[in-house]
Amino acid sequence: MKKKLLLTSLLVAGTGFAIASDYFFKMAMTPFNKKPDSKKLSGKDSLYRNKVWFRDFPKEKWSLETKSGLTLFAQYLNHDSDKTAILLHGFMSDSDSMGGFAKMFYDFGYNVLLPDARAQGRSAGKYIGYGWVEKEDIRNWIRQVIAKNGQDSKIIVMGQSMGGATTMMVSGMKLPSQVKAFIEDCGYSSVKEEIMYQAGNLCNLNKIARMPLVEAISGINKVKNGFFLGQASSVEQLKKNTRPFLFIHGGKDHFVPTEMVYQNYAATDAPKEIWIAPLAGHALSYPMYKKEYQKTVKAFLDKYKL
Repeated sequence: MKKKLLLTSLLVAGTGFAIASDYFFKMAMTPFNKKPDSKKLSGKDSLYRNKVWFRDFPKEKWSLETKSGLTLFAQYLNHDSDKTAILLHGFMSDSDSMGGFAKMFYDFGYNVLLPDARAQGRSAGKYIGYGWVEKEDIRNWIRQVIAKNGQDSKIIVMGQSMGGATTMMVSGMKLPSQVKAFIEDCGYSSVKEEIMYQAGNLCNLNKIARMPLVEAISGINKVKNGFFLGQASSVEQLKKNTRPFLFIHGGKDHFVPTEMVYQNYAATDAPKEIWIAPLAGHALSYPMYKKEYQKTVKAFLDKYKL
């Protein structure tokens, strides 16, 4: 009787754990559609004018096909320049969210390409890859920029949040020589560390409870999305980077904790700079410190004649 009760208890616990793991996987990796109201512009936003400018600017629609048959989309702002900035958006977002940044780089003399990451915005896909899967997509966008603008192209890649992590993951790849530098804003050090952090921060789980849950999510992700969470490391990719890199982070970021930027910064031996926006929360460094942000980015680009 006791054995039967024990087996029943273990079966119930195991089933509950499996259900919880699958639920958290879907929450973390499956995109959801934003309500139209969430994209309304607010005059109170310090980047309001930038975003209105972006909304009204005539854009080219680009697309590419992945090896797995997905069609991805991007928006392109032509400045008739040999310089192009590729801007990467964050988690559960789309290319429109980078409109404020697009205006800054356009004013700096750049064409601007804004991809919708797979499974987000207008791009096809079932699961979000947190930058690990998307890094190959970005390399293909880079090749498309060169095909359009020529071998004399000068390309920088810049991303925010998940886009920042994607930028760091791209930096460790074999890339065309036309890629000259990278800028990341509030990207995480690895997908596993970020999900571990969020399991504690959002779900109020202690470390003992978090570890088996995250390992289970990692296993599900390997089957459905092609990689274990521990593989997707910004830090490990940065170790292979050789190009100039600017790291930006909010000093009060409690979503991607500020300490992660120091791990990222330490990981690369390439020329590098770091700027912390003292009171900024997650992804708020630019709107809160607009002038300082633009000055920091411009100084970095000027330093490398970009």
